[in-house]
Amino acid sequence: MTRIQQRGGFALGLIIGLLIGLGLALGVALYVTKVPIPFVNKVPQRTADQDAAEIEKNKNWDPNSPLYGKNPARPNAAASGAVMPAPATSPQAGLPAPAVTGTPPAPRASVVPGTRDPAEILADKPASAPRPAAGADPFLYFVQAGAYGRTEDAEQQRAKLAMLGVEGKLTEREQAGRTVYRVRIGPFERKGDAEATKAKLGDAGVEAALVRVQR
Repeated sequence: MTRIQQRGGFALGLIIGLLIGLGLALGVALYVTKVPIPFVNKVPQRTADQDAAEIEKNKNWDPNSPLYGKNPARPNAAASGAVMPAPATSPQAGLPAPAVTGTPPAPRASVVPGTRDPAEILADKPASAPRPAAGADPFLYFVQAGAYGRTEDAEQQRAKLAMLGVEGKLTEREQAGRTVYRVRIGPFERKGDAEATKAKLGDAGVEAALVRVQR
């Protein structure tokens, strides 16, 4: 045999071998597709009726059913998960009391002018002094007709003022370790009234001074 014939025989054998291999592979594939698969085809197929029955059974499933024992009766409130409280009855009318949805606000105590605030009383605070109105004079005025070391002299000066038609008052004050007795007229709400009284005493020969005191 020549070299060309050998090559032709080899190529023909190779082609025949490939065809045989392809045929065997096709046969194996057909066999595998027709043979049942283990652990899969053994499971029975469920029908649509079985699925519908399973869904209906799951709707009525109660997780607490083992707790009921032999008596299958179940309370309606417990099954729904809601507990309805018993209505409260009024001791007067015997009727259910209305439900309270929130805490009512505490009433605010009204403060009458001139009285102490209840909050200040509870806090033990002293009553606040009334403030003068806006634009009012923050001072009171007195006319002092003298200051004496003896009460007899002060009383004599007050009697002299009474003879002039002016009412004087006797007040005491500690000054430099001694008691001083002062004779004053007033108080006056307006400075002009105090100055007029001072001028009247000056015309009568009584020396006086204007004294201003914080309200």
